[in-house]
Amino acid sequence: MSLEKSRRNFLKTSVAGLAGVSASPLVFGRTLATKQEEKRKEVAYRTLGRTGIKVSVVSLGVMNADNPQLVRAALEGGINHLDTAHGYQRGRNEEMLGQVLQDYKRDTYTIATKVVGEAMDRRTGLFDPEKTTAEAFLEKLDISLQRLKLDQVDILYNHALSAREAVLFEPLLKALEKAKKEGKTRFIGVSTHRNEPEVIRAMIESGVYDVVLTAYNFRQEHLAEMNQAIKEAAAAGLGVVAMKTQAGVFWDKEKQRPINMAAALKWSLQNPDVHMAIPGMTTFDQLELDLGVMADLKMTPGEIQDLQEDNELAGLYCQQCDACLPQCPRHLAVPELMQGFMYAYGYRNLEAALDLVEANPGAARACADCESCRVSCRQGFKVRERILDVSRLAGFPREMLT
Repeated sequence: MSLEKSRRNFLKTSVAGLAGVSASPLVFGRTLATKQEEKRKEVAYRTLGRTGIKVSVVSLGVMNADNPQLVRAALEGGINHLDTAHGYQRGRNEEMLGQVLQDYKRDTYTIATKVVGEAMDRRTGLFDPEKTTAEAFLEKLDISLQRLKLDQVDILYNHALSAREAVLFEPLLKALEKAKKEGKTRFIGVSTHRNEPEVIRAMIESGVYDVVLTAYNFRQEHLAEMNQAIKEAAAAGLGVVAMKTQAGVFWDKEKQRPINMAAALKWSLQNPDVHMAIPGMTTFDQLELDLGVMADLKMTPGEIQDLQEDNELAGLYCQQCDACLPQCPRHLAVPELMQGFMYAYGYRNLEAALDLVEANPGAARACADCESCRVSCRQGFKVRERILDVSRLAGFPREMLT
């Protein structure tokens, strides 16, 4: 099959999946309004560390959402925290929220956004001190505030850090402190997808940060260390927010074996030191499920079993352990491409997957040129196969993916 035909088939299948997931039997009207009122009474709240903010334990990760009515339904249902980022949907995510939030009093919700510092080496997690500036970081924040139509966000994260040195990198630390001093954010934090315990402990060491947003789910190999670091963070007064709680959503790319979403979400919230989780929601069915979780956080024996029975499968969630990096003779950013694979097949977010594919040009050709893949993934991912698969997105017009 030609590369172009392969691309077309991939797009056709994926878009069909997107169309299916966007449909929902729930419609706005008396039925939904009644359900929202019922769920609002059952919402569970926790205090986000020393910030003192009372947050719904399940809040709205807006990354993949593009339906303003879904955001409205979440807010009406009792969810009071929204999580977005400067780069989500290339700014459209913040713009959508900016329109919605015009209809809500500022004290009825809290909102976080994230900004990525320029010139980070994704292999080392370190910033280039000559190319990373506080000015560029703060310019992005100003753009985000304009999109959101707000003077201030509640939490501003330095996004996707993975090394102690990056957490303590003085130019961006000063940028965050300046934003807080000027009232552009109430609190500051860091988000982290890999090497999380080191990042969390560096945040504690700094004595500056207020909130940590960390990957945390039942599939992580280093859970003992994660739990200890989270415990230390909470004891130090940091608010702890969990993301990636759904661990890739499906066990398989064909989407025949979904992970028990309610069970995965409840699992993350069994830890009393986790104050809030921000699962991504794109449908009203998902919202209904997540609101239902807050009505009863206790896990049933069946839910516990669901998370255990398929745990030997490779799944879609990459641990971002980086053990693959020194194995690849082509020096590919394998964890990024595995994350792109998850975005495409787990989250159905083709645009985010394409971002990662385009950030790694030539990956498909490099894999095709290798007679056999030398990368042995600890999770059992067929690395070469997945890179060739997701790389088919390269070259697709973005307007066809949104």
